[in-house]
Amino acid sequence: KRLGDCAEVFCDGDWIESKDQNPAGDVRLIQLADIGAGDFTDKSNRYITSNKATELNCTFLKKGDILIARLGDPLCKACMFPLDGQYITAVDIAIFRTDRQDISRKYLVYLLNSPWFKGQVKKYESGTTRKRISRKNLNKIELPIPPLPEQERIVARIEELFSQLDSGVETLKKTKEQLAVYRQAVLKEAFDVTKEFVPFGKITESRLGKMLDKEKNTGVLQTYLRNINVRWFSFDLSDLLEMRIEPTETEKYSIEKGDLVICEGGEPGRCAVWEQDEAIFYQKALHRVRFINEANPKFYMYYLWFAAQTGRLNPYFTGMGIKHLTGQSLARVPVLNTNIEQQNLVVQDIESKLSVCDSIEKTVDTALQQAEAMRQSILKKAFEGEDLI
Repeated sequence: KRLGDCAEVFCDGDWIESKDQNPAGDVRLIQLADIGAGDFTDKSNRYITSNKATELNCTFLKKGDILIARLGDPLCKACMFPLDGQYITAVDIAIFRTDRQDISRKYLVYLLNSPWFKGQVKKYESGTTRKRISRKNLNKIELPIPPLPEQERIVARIEELFSQLDSGVETLKKTKEQLAVYRQAVLKEAFDVTKEFVPFGKITESRLGKMLDKEKNTGVLQTYLRNINVRWFSFDLSDLLEMRIEPTETEKYSIEKGDLVICEGGEPGRCAVWEQDEAIFYQKALHRVRFINEANPKFYMYYLWFAAQTGRLNPYFTGMGIKHLTGQSLARVPVLNTNIEQQNLVVQDIESKLSVCDSIEKTVDTALQQAEAMRQSILKKAFEGEDLI
């Protein structure tokens, strides 16, 4: 059977433009972000008025409708709509509604999210960067719909197996939460031992990077770091861009091995130590910090993470909406004042403990990926004629 053959209503959502929307409206617009693979994620927050919905002849959703995403990844992820009230949905979401007693809507949701159905969708999808499927093509797919008792048996077995998986996943997620708490405890223990502070500017020299101005910048194209490339404790170099740098600007705007690189905005204070032998240039959104006297930059990197997690950096941020950590503010941040020997011992202790955390977290992440693969395997077997043991 096709979806349209089983439906009382099988249509697309409504074309709602920005000019039609109203934050004070009483009709919520359900969007692609709300549609999960089997779950209604409830993420959006867009509205229109009842009068506008009536004027546009919108299709109002009912609790129990199946919503199918005709755009995005994964294509055709579907969920059951769980809410009562006034709701409509966007045009890239298909609405399936049925009152037929011989069709289990839970069975259909599992079927639509199965690897078998995704394989059928590939035959009819279009688009290069973002895949999509028309409702007309969606309705061309022939669905395996056995008698109702068999549908209910399959649903019951899927939910039994999913329940076991969910229990394991919940344990894994709690483990990740405990690791996050442990990391904070490690740093708290490391940095609560001494109370002697000094303004960061007293022990460092910092400089913001070069302003990106494609019309005015001259020189040779060079790769450079942006805010997005700086993570806590590491760098993501998978998406480097280029800007023009004059030879006279090399020393001024280059980061060298041992420099501490701190985000000025985005997540102000986020930082990492550059440990590569090859230097790299950097943009104005970043501070390059060098120490006046001998110091272990990783000690201050870990301390800034501790300060950020405990709110100790907050008084030094500027801006109402987007927060910034200016050069003047960074210089005023109080940091622990201790000798290089003590810094090295603290860093060694932190990294020894955090490496254990990292190892456990990798194991947990692998197990979470395996759980999702197992979920897909269950759906694959359920709808390809294999027994669910």
